[in-house]
Amino acid sequence: MKYVVLLGDGMSDQHIAALDGKTPLQAAKTPNMDYLAKRGVLGLAKTVPAGYPPGSDVANLSMFGYNPASCYTGRSPLEAASMGVSLGPDDVAFRLNLVSLEARGGRLIMEDYSAGHITTADGRELVEDLQRQLGNDEFSFHPGVSYRHLMVWHGGKEQIKATPPHDITGQDILGYLPSGEGADKLIYLMNCSQMIFNNHPQYKRRAAKGELPANSMWLWGQGKAPAMDRFAGKFGLTGAVISAVDLIKGIGVYAGLDIVNVPGATGYLDTNFQGKAEAAVAALKDHDYVFVHVEAPDEASHSGNLADKIKAIECFDELIVGPVLEGLKQYGEYRVLCAPDHPTPVSLMTHTSDPVPFVLYSGEQEAKPGVEGYSETSAAATGVVVQEGYRLMEMLLKK
Repeated sequence: MKYVVLLGDGMSDQHIAALDGKTPLQAAKTPNMDYLAKRGVLGLAKTVPAGYPPGSDVANLSMFGYNPASCYTGRSPLEAASMGVSLGPDDVAFRLNLVSLEARGGRLIMEDYSAGHITTADGRELVEDLQRQLGNDEFSFHPGVSYRHLMVWHGGKEQIKATPPHDITGQDILGYLPSGEGADKLIYLMNCSQMIFNNHPQYKRRAAKGELPANSMWLWGQGKAPAMDRFAGKFGLTGAVISAVDLIKGIGVYAGLDIVNVPGATGYLDTNFQGKAEAAVAALKDHDYVFVHVEAPDEASHSGNLADKIKAIECFDELIVGPVLEGLKQYGEYRVLCAPDHPTPVSLMTHTSDPVPFVLYSGEQEAKPGVEGYSETSAAATGVVVQEGYRLMEMLLKK
């Protein structure tokens, strides 16, 4: 038996007037997910437990079958694992976003949480400069991918309130700066980064090309290294993870899963969809389970771009779901779980903790009457609700 999770990050949304009251999932052309919905178990799952932030870290732990209440310590430690950065028992990892701030009327506004989706090469150049100028025995800076990087505070404080920058696009940052014990050090570092970046050759270079310059770092998502059971011991399966995002890869690392890196996988709409699908089918030759993650719908939502979100959903359906379903036929028996991790409404440009539509499918079955397709509305109409999202894995395995 082969098991596959197909995850379209942030696909779920709200009903939108511009779409005649439909959600992006309803408006998009998704024949493959509709096929699954009409023949599988369709319902809603709560992937974010009460009291937890609706982040991709919490929601994806659930989608991997891990109860966040027992292993969640923060987002950045997971990303550190993917980047090969080992954390000591007293180390606190922070996500380091490269962002663009804009001065308006005496205020500093979060103009872009990704510095115009800065390239990995440009991002590395800036973070390496941070390490040269600010790195020491207490703080170290590690380059990652695009705008997503890492800072480690050795012997640092973790009880700090820090806000994801994608939650405050277009807002004054003053009310969202880090707070709590030790926060003054983080604010100092962020201020230093602004001086470094604004005097960096890259600033003028990007501006001359009409590209949005990164002019600050933003620290958030902190935590210490988590303790997680190995996936093989927990579920008795070998497995692989396919994603462009360090967070998802990091969960895979802690779970002891193999990480499959696909050339051209970017996390955006220009990602190598076809390569991901082909890698997933190929990975099943040596593994029982594969987790395929596509970030593009979430990124479009964070940018408030409805057209791109619909296109990302359609690409996920056509270039991931369809080819993987076709490729699975060579393996005989198989089961598929298809879902988002959390909703990311375009109108809000951030995550919510609402339940997400899921479908569990196990091979050829007759279509069920009354199911229009794969959407939030169709899933709600079934009356099937999984209150603890991490139990979807048990359902996938029929345990």
